[in-house]
Amino acid sequence: MLFNSLQFLIFFAAVFLAYYAVVPDRYRWILLLAGSCYFYMAFVPAFILVLFFLITVDYFLGLSIARSRGVRRKMFLVGSVIANLGTLFFFKYFNFFNENIAVLARAIHWNYSPALLHILLPLGLSFHVFQSLSYVIEAYRGKQKPERHFGVYALYVMFFPQLVAGPIERPQHMLHQFHEPHVFDAVRVRQGLELMLWGFFKKLVIADRIALLVNHVYGNLGASSDLAIFLAAILFSYQIYCDFSGYSDIAVGSALVFGYDVTNNFNRPYASRSIAEFWRRWHISLSSWLRDYLYYPLAFAGKKVTKTRLYAGLFITFILIGLWHGANWTYVVFGSLHGGYLVLALWTADARKRTAAFIGFSAYPALLKTWQTLAVFALVCVSFVFFRAATVAQALYVLAKTKSAFLHLPTALTRWQSLFASGNFGFRSAGAIVIGICFLECVQYAQAKLNTVFIFEKKSRAVRWSWYYALIFGTLFLGYFGAQPFIYFKF
Repeated sequence: MLFNSLQFLIFFAAVFLAYYAVVPDRYRWILLLAGSCYFYMAFVPAFILVLFFLITVDYFLGLSIARSRGVRRKMFLVGSVIANLGTLFFFKYFNFFNENIAVLARAIHWNYSPALLHILLPLGLSFHVFQSLSYVIEAYRGKQKPERHFGVYALYVMFFPQLVAGPIERPQHMLHQFHEPHVFDAVRVRQGLELMLWGFFKKLVIADRIALLVNHVYGNLGASSDLAIFLAAILFSYQIYCDFSGYSDIAVGSALVFGYDVTNNFNRPYASRSIAEFWRRWHISLSSWLRDYLYYPLAFAGKKVTKTRLYAGLFITFILIGLWHGANWTYVVFGSLHGGYLVLALWTADARKRTAAFIGFSAYPALLKTWQTLAVFALVCVSFVFFRAATVAQALYVLAKTKSAFLHLPTALTRWQSLFASGNFGFRSAGAIVIGICFLECVQYAQAKLNTVFIFEKKSRAVRWSWYYALIFGTLFLGYFGAQPFIYFKF
């Protein structure tokens, strides 16, 4: 079920009441596991069998790793990797690779007929696979004792707040929490609900309002003005951020209501002054997962570490980050762009410092910071064009139109009325987007200054409740309630 649905609100309220008012603490894992199964089966019930297959395999392989030594221990790890990545490949990448092999076969005049599978991708499979692999890898490294309680391990993989789109939790951070008692804590419950309200505001007011314009423009590129395409390319960056970070806030908040601490997945990514900093702030659980389990082994394994090896490790890691998002060349280009950005930044670091000093930027740190932030945002917007487009050709068309609009911006702005012919997009949506983004940036600035997401926590009850009412009524009056699915549900 979708977080932004009445069905979820009823489900959440029912689980909350049963959790604190009916079920004893030692049996709450059963309630949460049953609720998580129901939550997942509300999408496509049969896909829960895929999850339980992976859960069963990794549970027993984790125990086997703990009991084994030497080659057998490594064999159990390899078995888990094959089971998880094999399942992911079958559902997500089989047709993609099969089709591309067929294209290559035709180019070399090789008779090859691809057998395409008409199968749906289980929701959140990429997240489940990475979370399961982190458990097995940490058990293999000796940093996590294998979980002997099958039900608790299943709950670790299936915990409904982060079941479909993360965050990707490490076992050291999450598993022990399912063994600890959780008493009702009014402050934690209030903070969790506040975080959920903030997530709903991001999703319904900003992301879903922007989606009305972006979806129409990308669906009608030939009939859209250069200005509409230009704004759609920029606004999609805010759409995907508010959509995914909104989901993450609801996930973290709902877990907090039940007494669980879930990893924060975002930290003002558009305030970044470099692409490296962007990835330390964006989708933190994925970027840190690939850093620890892929980039470090690629770049630092062995005695000799060279720049070439560092650059190659970075580029390969980001190609796989792109491919992780979907079986399409657009995602490969998205990842390759970010890998290229990072390699180029490392390669030109000294030259850029000398250039900044030569033109006098170094004497004006505020101006330098503004320039770096805008440059990073522009590079991210370019990469997100490939993320959003259906094909690489469509992305290149959008970039060409965006360039044209930017170079002729004064002329393009005279045709601003064309924006309001874009599907359901009108003055109400435009106003909601402007208000929403300005409000978002002000709140995030305050959160950064105070170093907390709960900026009114130390204020009076009247101030806190004014903030809650502002979120509630702002969402009700400005939000779009067309039940837009979360973008990351398809990954």
